[in-house]
Amino acid sequence: MATGVPILVLKEGAQRTYGREALRANILAAKVMAEVLKTSLGPRGLDKMLVDAFGDIVVTNDGATIVKEMEVQHPAAKLLVEVAKAQDAEVGDGTTSVVVLAGTFLERAEKLLDENIHPTIIINGYIKALKNSLEILSKIAEPVNVDDDVSLKKIVETTLASKYIGHGPERSKIADMVLESIRIIAEKRPDGTYNVDLDNVKIEKKKGGSIYDSRIIRGIVLDKEVVHPGMPRRVENARILVLDAPLEIQKPDLTTKIRVTDVEQLDRFLEEETKILKDMVEKIAATGANVVITQKGIDEVAQHFLAKKGILAVRRVKRSDIEKLARATGAKIVTSLRELREDYLGYAELVEERKVGEDKMVFIEGAKNPRSVTILLRGANDMLLDETERNIKDALHSLRNIMREPKITPGGGAVEVELAEQLRTYARTVGGKEQLAIEAYADALEQIAVILAESAGLDPLDALLQLRSMHAKGLKNAGVNVLEGKIAEDMLKLGVFEPLLVKKQVVKSATEAAISILKIDDVIAAAPPKKEEKGKGKGREEEEETKPSGLEEL
Repeated sequence: MATGVPILVLKEGAQRTYGREALRANILAAKVMAEVLKTSLGPRGLDKMLVDAFGDIVVTNDGATIVKEMEVQHPAAKLLVEVAKAQDAEVGDGTTSVVVLAGTFLERAEKLLDENIHPTIIINGYIKALKNSLEILSKIAEPVNVDDDVSLKKIVETTLASKYIGHGPERSKIADMVLESIRIIAEKRPDGTYNVDLDNVKIEKKKGGSIYDSRIIRGIVLDKEVVHPGMPRRVENARILVLDAPLEIQKPDLTTKIRVTDVEQLDRFLEEETKILKDMVEKIAATGANVVITQKGIDEVAQHFLAKKGILAVRRVKRSDIEKLARATGAKIVTSLRELREDYLGYAELVEERKVGEDKMVFIEGAKNPRSVTILLRGANDMLLDETERNIKDALHSLRNIMREPKITPGGGAVEVELAEQLRTYARTVGGKEQLAIEAYADALEQIAVILAESAGLDPLDALLQLRSMHAKGLKNAGVNVLEGKIAEDMLKLGVFEPLLVKKQVVKSATEAAISILKIDDVIAAAPPKKEEKGKGKGREEEEETKPSGLEEL
């Protein structure tokens, strides 16, 4: 048997980290991510300025946006990014909390690892703590009347309180717009609950004016203008043709040449093109359509014929807008004029081009589907508009979650402290090393209240001890009143509450992320791709000619 012969299992350049070293590296990466985001938690949270490779700036405190824009490289940190994205996709809120909580779970787990407690025991303890937490959450949640606008507005304002626009007087204006939008699109089911399809809400941004100039339009707004000056600017009782096809002469896929030997031939060629376009317009007019909106282009000759027929036309509309428009007006998207039928047309009471700021926009109001709404946002600059849009989306999701499960939990860290209190009691019934893991889980949950107390300027340790004392006395809604910088006995009375659905998802996602990282004990990283060798593919003589001299090398 040969000895001393090295056996290469991995490709050259690959790196392997295993055992406790790999686990610690992953936990450190998760802790760094949590550290970055924790200062942006809550109503007094700070914003992050993110500058991309092109110099574009994003200022936000939205957890999902921060992690997306950070361009994270470490694999464990990327895992937390995916968790934040999943949280955003599922419930649309709580993205900062989920990353902070996952990082804190892992920080507490690290202390247990230092005491030589096996990761499997910690994972089992965390799974039991999660199951118990979800049961406790369902018990302590309060039912809410989804038909009560006052309660729903408080939920929206709680969501907006931790956002960029949450500190100014425009918060109430945005909250009213969000609530009105939800009321328009919500569809009551026979069992009393509501179906809320947020695809029916379109947010359109236009620079200029202020947030107070923002408004709701019952219908669709397109950031486009009418294509031809001879077309009408206002059409009542609009019969709308929604096209995903160009009103142009299609060019052949292959490169072709047309040889013209006579001027008359050229005239006939141009006349044929005009005839084809005229036939297209005649076909559209024959259906009774008086508005044409297409995703593709409209030839200038076709524009002229449409204008002569008194048809209003808009071109190059985004695919997402085309789909929203079809849903709102009851139209069928037509992909070929050969398939055109009268019953494919949509309907709206009014289609009108209006000036908004310095630009023109097309307003489609009184659509066939009354559950279509556009929020037209105005603001001083693009950064403010983008952040306001993100804030509105979070608030819309928050209300949708309440409609899906009409239960609320107190905010200000009250839920987390109550969970910790009850989990410690539960841990004593479990016993063994798993008890330590459940207690560590409880300690991690309390860090949400600690972070909120810090951001309010309170002493975090004093605040935590005071909250523990109040919860031990049965004041389960006691939390941190961040805006006034003190501990409050009942966050629900202050109107600070969050949807139960969001809280459940935060705890589930954060625990699952922490468990996923604790299960990893081996990280095998492939070698980065090699750059193409200098002179590769050249002849020997050519390579020698291009090789620099010794002086040039220096």
